[in-house]
Amino acid sequence: MPPSPRTLRVALAQMNPTVGDIPGNTRRIREQMEEAYKAGASLAVFPELAVTGYPPRDLLEIPRFVEENIQALDTLAGAAKGIMAIVGFVDREKQANGKPARYNAAALLREGRIHAVRHKSCLPTYDVFDEDRYFQPSPEALPVEAAGLRLGVTICEDLWADPGPAPQLRKKGVDLLVNLSASPFHAGKRQVREQLLARRAREAGVPLLYVNQVGGQDDLVFDGGSYAVGRDGTILAMAPRFEEHLLLYDLPLGRGPGAAPGPRPMEPVEEEVYRALVLGTRDYLRKNGFQKALVGLSGGIDSSLVATIASDALGPQNVVGVTMPGPYSSPGSIEDSRQLAKNLSIEFRVQPITPLYDSYMRDLASHFEGTPPGVAEENLQARIRGTLLMALSNKFGWLVLSTGNKSEMATGYCTLYGDLAGGLAVISDVPKTLVYRLARWRNSQGKTIPDACLTKPPTAELRANQTDQDTLPPYDVLDGILQAYIEEFRSRDEIVARGHDRAIVERVLRMVDGAEYKRKQAPPGLKVTTKAFGSGRVMPITNRWGK
Repeated sequence: MPPSPRTLRVALAQMNPTVGDIPGNTRRIREQMEEAYKAGASLAVFPELAVTGYPPRDLLEIPRFVEENIQALDTLAGAAKGIMAIVGFVDREKQANGKPARYNAAALLREGRIHAVRHKSCLPTYDVFDEDRYFQPSPEALPVEAAGLRLGVTICEDLWADPGPAPQLRKKGVDLLVNLSASPFHAGKRQVREQLLARRAREAGVPLLYVNQVGGQDDLVFDGGSYAVGRDGTILAMAPRFEEHLLLYDLPLGRGPGAAPGPRPMEPVEEEVYRALVLGTRDYLRKNGFQKALVGLSGGIDSSLVATIASDALGPQNVVGVTMPGPYSSPGSIEDSRQLAKNLSIEFRVQPITPLYDSYMRDLASHFEGTPPGVAEENLQARIRGTLLMALSNKFGWLVLSTGNKSEMATGYCTLYGDLAGGLAVISDVPKTLVYRLARWRNSQGKTIPDACLTKPPTAELRANQTDQDTLPPYDVLDGILQAYIEEFRSRDEIVARGHDRAIVERVLRMVDGAEYKRKQAPPGLKVTTKAFGSGRVMPITNRWGK
């Protein structure tokens, strides 16, 4: 009989670091190294910049920050006995001109010391990434030799770029490709990743280990989904998404195919986006020291979805819902808010705003005299609600979650210092049509959102008989235009060519461009699409392009 292929027990440490918490991240790396050792693993692999957390951004400009991360790596090296570990960190050295250079780096730790260091070759500078602002690229990719293995160590973008360092490593001969990643989530990215990993493994003709960070960091959500991939591109093992996990696998290094569990079905888009929003909300509050969230409940679908996400993320005991009926609020809106709070088992409060609104109107009467009621009077109601929410936040230390969706944020259908008030915009990257789909998916897992929230015409209830469609095109039309313009960078004429009415397209694009100043003042939002407002879309406020 032919000999059995050699196997290597690997541990893929899909961890949730916190940017800047070098002691905490180091402690967690050491714990997972020990757990992997006890499980008999020979090699443990950690995500990109696991020591510092990703992305550290301008913290990298602080020399002491970089120095502490290197000291932490030395500590981890001393603990690497009986097991090899590949850990992401920030390396630095002096250049020939005497100036310091920083590198996005991976260290192989072995036998109590730093055995080898490799630097990232391909530095992404698109969307949310700006790594060439902070790091120098590695000019050459070299294998790492350890314990009779030749490892091709790559870091995140090294795997995505063509040609990237993989061909160099293949020519120099490696037994295994390893990729340390901090790859942010967007809807549909799992399928894209799996296709990429399969292609890279087949190109190299060797197995591939891919370890991705998990957790929320500001506007980014990292979904994990770490993999062991066979030389033929077969997915051999996959870590769960949206949670910390230590994936153990006996990886064949010979010509054997490896034991594959069979294809794992793709999650529905609604499920993966919902789970990303829950994780991002939980980590944003937890990592920033907040215990409770405060949500203004209008009886509409957006605030109902945000409250449900918050309850799932934090536990119902840590969510407070406040409904603030005004002069145009319907009894149904109040009752729907009350029913939602009951379904979620969250604390519920009622704070009418009509007396405050009437007081404002009396005080403003001399200024507004002779003018017809309009947007100023409508927005005043939203701003009173925002003030009340922020007062409760100030008093009790609760974080206000704003409830505007992407369709509203895109078109400016939102009020500065009103419904834009808050510390986190949970669904600001979720188009209105997807809001409904997420709500229905969540109700399929256990009904929380009242039927009326899903069926009533969407309205801000800031004037009599108001609906969103008084101002905006139907959402199924609007969201198609917004996706083409914002996520696909399509021109006016290209969008019209898809069958949209030219006048509607021109009006929507004017609204998007004219609302940039509002988005600059909005809370950070969680990225779940390929192009979100925030760090990945940097548009000038003063801008006459296309005008």
